[in-house]
Amino acid sequence: MPRVGELELAVLEHLWVVGEADVIETHGAIGNERGISSNTVGSALERLFRKSLALREKVSHRFRYAPALTRDEFAARRMLDATRGLHTLSETGLLSAFVDLVSEQDDEVLDRLEALIEEKRRS
Repeated sequence: MPRVGELELAVLEHLWVVGEADVIETHGAIGNERGISSNTVGSALERLFRKSLALREKVSHRFRYAPALTRDEFAARRMLDATRGLHTLSETGLLSAFVDLVSEQDDEVLDRLEALIEEKRRS
């Protein structure tokens, strides 16, 4: 997972909310309040595209950008990166600790986790 700066994360958050936007729309939503130029916002969108975190399509003379993954997928990938991958999760006991924490807090969440695992096994 590529590193994402503060501005890039704000741009991604905007894209998750609106679905898709161009540079001008994104600048209006987050650039003005930060006091940054539309070129800076455009550069952030371009970086997200190069990092495969945003998709883009040329419409007329402008690019329109959309998130390449959902907020949940992004969060899951960041979590895996922070723990150095699935192998590390199981080898270090983090996966077991996670299940223990979930079971202590909320049986419904544990049931949902179990259902998701079953669903993945069937597909």
